[in-house]
Amino acid sequence: MKVSIDSRGFTLLEILVALVILSISLLALAGLMTMTTRNNSYGSHITEAATFAQDKLEELRAVPWGNVNTGGDQRAGATGVNYIRNWNVVANSDDSLRTITIRVDWNDRTDHSIRLVSVISK
Repeated sequence: MKVSIDSRGFTLLEILVALVILSISLLALAGLMTMTTRNNSYGSHITEAATFAQDKLEELRAVPWGNVNTGGDQRAGATGVNYIRNWNVVANSDDSLRTITIRVDWNDRTDHSIRLVSVISK
């Protein structure tokens, strides 16, 4: 029998190097997936907070002029995050305009907040 020296297959060393490169690539992709998921949840939370702020602003626009006061409450979001909503009402000198500032705070591993400012008229 004649053994061919010019083999056309892969050596064990080449396969191991390829597996190491593939493993490093997959680990990098796993980290990227984690970051993407975290960013998507942050986007969801900020959208929910903005919706709560807009809801309160519309509610304050609908109540009688004399009942528009400063206050605060807490809302639970669809994702289980609790949002703390505070609003501050400041009247101008002749009480024909009021500036409303609504701040929504929440915590999902870190503290976040958004602020919505609007002016309503009598």
